[in-house]
Amino acid sequence: MRLIHLIEQLPKTELHLHIEGTLEPELMWALAEKHGVSLPYDSVEAIKAAYQFDNLQSFLDLYYQGADVLRDEEDFYQLMRSYLQHCHADNIVHTEIMFDPQTHTERGVGFDVFMPGFLRAIDEAKAQWGISVYLIMSFLRHLSEASAIETLNNARDYYPVIKAVGLDSSEQGNPPEKFVKVFTAARALGFKSVAHAGEEGPPEYIWQALDLLKIDRVDHGVRAEEDEQLIKRLRDSGMALTVCPQSNIKLCVFDNMAQHNILDLLEQGLCVTVNSDDPSYFGGYLNDNYKALMTHLAMNETALVQLVKNSFIGSFLPAEEKNKWLRCIDNLVAKAA
Repeated sequence: MRLIHLIEQLPKTELHLHIEGTLEPELMWALAEKHGVSLPYDSVEAIKAAYQFDNLQSFLDLYYQGADVLRDEEDFYQLMRSYLQHCHADNIVHTEIMFDPQTHTERGVGFDVFMPGFLRAIDEAKAQWGISVYLIMSFLRHLSEASAIETLNNARDYYPVIKAVGLDSSEQGNPPEKFVKVFTAARALGFKSVAHAGEEGPPEYIWQALDLLKIDRVDHGVRAEEDEQLIKRLRDSGMALTVCPQSNIKLCVFDNMAQHNILDLLEQGLCVTVNSDDPSYFGGYLNDNYKALMTHLAMNETALVQLVKNSFIGSFLPAEEKNKWLRCIDNLVAKAA
């Protein structure tokens, strides 16, 4: 089918991906054995069976438990290397990857352990496949702003390889206004910024992220549809939304894919993009998410091409790089006609 061919062949970016969320059950099991970590499962199959969630928090509980098997530099190298292999398979030419330092520093694993592992895999993927990577350092919103500020300070040696800061974890009860100081400090240091908002939290959290944190991109944002004025602002400003369709279904933001509003938001002129979020836990990497939209929402070629283009437009790539890839997309679509 032509649409599946385009999904597989078009160059793409991924803008909303948590590297800790790419920890496959097989690697989790292997690293648990390597380090003697006790898991509440007796097999890889039992881990897979546990990947059923009622909401965001039920996922996060398992997510943080799984991350505990990541102990040394080689573990983080394997984690990043595995994801970048998926990027190569899905024809992702650029990815902007979130990592959660506090998930690791809270258990005694420092920047000097995980960052060298990440960077070694990133350098290999660039040399082997030409994939470019930006790193987004995300703060955990269920922790204090003081902890986020400490994390920003502790990352100082790695500022040159970090493109942006972000805000993730439990949205309910942790509004963006809680993190104004750390985002102001990060902006003064020259970092771009993003924030999860409007996934489980209300549209008001998107307003706060825009007005108080002054973010450059909204992660998720699907609840913006509840506020007409917010929709207008997002459309008029060209603000990108990094939507994660299969994640939204697994975490019960929508009951099923047929109810998802991503194509409605696209039709309203918003710069929505497709992403996989935590693909190991949510049952699919980037191309799987595109194919789900084709299967359950009857996404057509026009919508597909615009979504793929939006992923470049909404990226932090330099303008000349964006334009190069946008021309490449047009040429590939024309040749496939």
